[in-house]
Amino acid sequence: MDNAMEQRLIQLRREFHAHAETGWTEFWTTAKIAGVLKSLGFRVSVGKEILDLESVMGRPPKDEIANYIERAVHQGADPEWIKRMDGYTGALAVLDTGKKGPTLAFRFDIDAVDVAEAAEEKHRPFREGFASMNENAMHSCGHDAHAVIGLGFAEMLMDRKEELKGVIKIIFQPAEEGVRGGKAIAMKGLLDDVDYFLGAHIGMGIPTGNVAPGCGDFLCTTKFDAVYKGKAAHAGGAPNEGKNALLAAASATLALAGIAPHKDGATRLNVGVLHAGTGRNVVPSKAVMKVETRGSTTALNEYMYGRAMEIVEGAATMYGVELSVAKMGEAVDAFSDEELVDLVAEKALSIPGIEKLAPSVSLGGSEDVSWMMRAVQQHGGKAVYFVLGSDIAAGHHNEFFDVDEKVLSYGAALFADLAFALSER
Repeated sequence: MDNAMEQRLIQLRREFHAHAETGWTEFWTTAKIAGVLKSLGFRVSVGKEILDLESVMGRPPKDEIANYIERAVHQGADPEWIKRMDGYTGALAVLDTGKKGPTLAFRFDIDAVDVAEAAEEKHRPFREGFASMNENAMHSCGHDAHAVIGLGFAEMLMDRKEELKGVIKIIFQPAEEGVRGGKAIAMKGLLDDVDYFLGAHIGMGIPTGNVAPGCGDFLCTTKFDAVYKGKAAHAGGAPNEGKNALLAAASATLALAGIAPHKDGATRLNVGVLHAGTGRNVVPSKAVMKVETRGSTTALNEYMYGRAMEIVEGAATMYGVELSVAKMGEAVDAFSDEELVDLVAEKALSIPGIEKLAPSVSLGGSEDVSWMMRAVQQHGGKAVYFVLGSDIAAGHHNEFFDVDEKVLSYGAALFADLAFALSER
């Protein structure tokens, strides 16, 4: 990759960083990506065209979506792409070479995190003028870099497309944070014919110039909101007439903490938000809980989620209140095929800027790329998820997060080398 292209990728990454958009609101981001892909010569699909709508989780209400669309257009998003999205985000680029060969798929996530970016001189994006312009939205996980690596990779493919065989699919996935978007793409069937699937993440404790060719220990997870609806009443004059939603939620919270860990592996549960009540002299009529369960396998997460449902339903019965539960995100376990781990390791060391291999990373969390990996593997294909090393200014999801932009060029180059190698199979 020449210096001119490196500089273009850096500027593009800073543009994405400044236009940070959280899950299901990435309208400016999707329009920008789609425009670049179209100009390169790919067949491009966006929004509703690439999603199974029944599998969409944790999407903001329609009135909020309308505001995000208006914001994106105001910030310069192409109205034609916005119209094609039809209220949903994400993009898919397809290159059919017309030559016999495998079908390859590559995934890059594009959403930001619900974080207010640091506004201090020591924070480079603020100091150099590319901090997020959107309130409480920040690329504090590196997905701006992911999107740009994907676009650089796409350009490198088109520069040498006559060397490729088979079909190439490049997925720019919305709403990874909260594991809300991956399932909707996997369930659309876009991956059912894929022979090889590749995804990656930058940073994650791996320094610049290193690549960890495999990543494991994905935790399955289910995110859900539990809403209790009771009856308001005067807390002094007629408390017996009320039905206390706060007490139901508080009782459920305590009971959830008492779920026994499972003998077969790691399990987790967290009540991250409990919001209830309107005033000190009113019996609370509504309570909202935001909860997540996790497990090192699907079975273990199902154990945690099943017990959690018993508890939240039992609390509703105990206090005579109504309960509604909505899944807000979900991910499954995943593993990388050793054949592809070995190929990543082999190709990485031939890329300028990559100096050595790091040990495989233990994720210890959840990533909805797992839905796509599973979809490919269940249809006989192979998948890998690896880590592109990048020094970071602060931990992932921190307001001072920033990346070493060297990762953009060697990340794109590694994906390109992998694509050309797999295309020959």
